[in-house]
Amino acid sequence: MYLKIKRLIDFMLSLIGLIILSPIFIILIIAIKLDTPGPVLFKQKRVKVNKKYFEIYKFRTMRIDTPKDTPTHMLENPEKWITKTGKILRKTSLDELPQILNILRGDMSIIGPRPALWNQYDLLDERDLYGANDIPVGLTGWAQINGRDELPIDVKAKLDGEYVKKIGFVMDLRCFFGTILKVVKNEGVLEGKKRNYKN
Repeated sequence: MYLKIKRLIDFMLSLIGLIILSPIFIILIIAIKLDTPGPVLFKQKRVKVNKKYFEIYKFRTMRIDTPKDTPTHMLENPEKWITKTGKILRKTSLDELPQILNILRGDMSIIGPRPALWNQYDLLDERDLYGANDIPVGLTGWAQINGRDELPIDVKAKLDGEYVKKIGFVMDLRCFFGTILKVVKNEGVLEGKKRNYKN
């Protein structure tokens, strides 16, 4: 029952968010276009509920000649591939804003396990143990406020499993406000130096 209410909340809040944040979208679009040539949006194949695929949207933070399908941490000298604007977007998590469109479409929820990359089989297998592949993925979640990029795969999946057990309005509020605190403090981001993919 809560998942149906959750979807309604997601739709309404993402629609309101898109309207309110539209000036910021415009500013970021201009900044990206002025910084380097290429598209404004970066699209990537990810896994949503029930292991179905979808394209996640982000603001492009890397050069267009960056090797494809290669996690940032596996690139040789990853810093050279990230654009000047991209460094700011990643540090502030503003590169994630276009996922509001994914939420509107129903690919994602505001709160839920972060969508794994299509080839992140180890994480998907671990999540199967906790039923975390059977609920909507999210813009942020319980694992994101408890370590984010610093977490090894097994711990991240276990935290996703805890969210599955406690899923509800109160839990979603904890994740939502916890995320705001993490972003303000810039905690848990290990750009270019982490073991896991940037989710």
